[in-house]
Amino acid sequence: MNTSNPMYITWKHHDIRITILGGIMMEGLDRLRVTLKIEHKQAIVRSSLDLYNDGQVEKLVRKTAEHFSLGSAYISKMLEELTNAVESYRITALQKLEVKKPTKVLTPEEKEQAIAFLQEPWLLFRTNELIGKSGIVGEENNRLLMYLIFTSRKRLNPLHVISFAASGTGKSYLQERVGELIPEEDKIEITVLSENAFYYFAPKELRHKLIMIEDMEGAQEVLYPLRELQSKNRLTKRVVVKDKNGTTQTIDVTVEGPVCVAGCTTQESVYEDNANRSFLLYLDESKEQDERIMQRQKQVSAGVVDYVRENKIKTLLKNCQRLLNPISVRNAYALGLTIPPEVIKIRRAHAQYLHFIEAITFYKQYQRQSKVDPQTGDRYIETTLEDIAEANELMKQVLLRKSDELTHAARQYLECIKEYLRKDEKTVFTTKEIRQVYKLHPSNQKRYMLLLLQAGYIRKAEDKAFSFAYEVTSNDEYTSLQDRVKHTLDNSLTRLQEEFNSSATVQKANEPPKSSVTKPSTKKFKSSLKKT
Repeated sequence: MNTSNPMYITWKHHDIRITILGGIMMEGLDRLRVTLKIEHKQAIVRSSLDLYNDGQVEKLVRKTAEHFSLGSAYISKMLEELTNAVESYRITALQKLEVKKPTKVLTPEEKEQAIAFLQEPWLLFRTNELIGKSGIVGEENNRLLMYLIFTSRKRLNPLHVISFAASGTGKSYLQERVGELIPEEDKIEITVLSENAFYYFAPKELRHKLIMIEDMEGAQEVLYPLRELQSKNRLTKRVVVKDKNGTTQTIDVTVEGPVCVAGCTTQESVYEDNANRSFLLYLDESKEQDERIMQRQKQVSAGVVDYVRENKIKTLLKNCQRLLNPISVRNAYALGLTIPPEVIKIRRAHAQYLHFIEAITFYKQYQRQSKVDPQTGDRYIETTLEDIAEANELMKQVLLRKSDELTHAARQYLECIKEYLRKDEKTVFTTKEIRQVYKLHPSNQKRYMLLLLQAGYIRKAEDKAFSFAYEVTSNDEYTSLQDRVKHTLDNSLTRLQEEFNSSATVQKANEPPKSSVTKPSTKKFKSSLKKT
């Protein structure tokens, strides 16, 4: 292939000469649109087509074979080799076009404000407070979890997250707004991906990046390479190319990680291999959250939202992210930590739990003294019991969901049935009663009932006219599961506190400082709040 003139590329196949007019498009990697001029002896065939479109390629094969009086199998093989050559050329060209977003250089004042904030006590509480003031309504636990997961992109073992909610609930909005607190140069926002899209990134373009997928349903083709990138921190694909002498050879196209992946879906569940690699967050669909969101909408409509203040808060949090430096974290308490044995896929969940604790320590690096390993010379910071306590509070709901064999939607439906029976002091119910009270779609209810019957959470009680009556087999099974998850985490922390004689007060991650604790009055922090 002669690419000396990128707008007039030529390629020879025995006595057939093909010219690609207008060059090869680098964008739209899910298609390969070209304009070809095919010459054989004195005959010429011209065509504009997508080489990834089987119908268009077959039509060109028939036309060319008839025009040149050659076999269709010969022409088909020729076009296949042309497609491979064009693909290889495009991959090589894209590797040379590594595009880097400009990194913002902080002013001394911005750096001072960010460091002052990162050095404040109750850092997670204050961070969550600022996240709320940046315009994110409610979702206190989920928004802080997501922010810390996004922070882990700078580590060698980043975490991943999938948000679940019904359409119109605000899952994409939450991901997008928390994503606004991450520097622009550290994130890649994607709506739709083709199967080979990741292989067209420059080798180091994705390293320590946050990849935000707006809709997981639109990225089905790319989920396999995405899983490999999450697990192995690199992708490799071997392609066939020809050098300038026409000699065929193979080269490896490698894209390096690690990456932090975030996605949203309306599905009740996702493919198991994708789910167990990620934190699963279920959005708040309560009436109270509806009221909070509608109040925010009213404020926006009335023009009373202080966007200048919100933007300053976003800038402060982004600057904090920019100042986080890669450093190792060591958790001396790890050997004494346990998670509930009920957790499904416990090996991966256990690793996620430990990495999440490390992510909290990593975020607090400006509050820790770095140490040096005398044997390796590596610098590191150490996890404290406070970090573990904060991680436990944030992880309780995550581990509870990973311990429940029911989907979130089926669990909500079952808990609604229990609430209905408690409220009306009943022991049996009909599907019609539940559907009318909670405004459920019949097809969804039918699916939930079948699942609960098969799993043994409900059973048929007696016939009533034209419908069946059902009863719940156990009213406290979910409460018991919650207690076991909570007690497992709390007991391991208590043992560690007793073992290491910890007398320090440990504060929950999502609660304000207790009244007995004096709030710090650092001048730098006060000045930064005034400016935000």
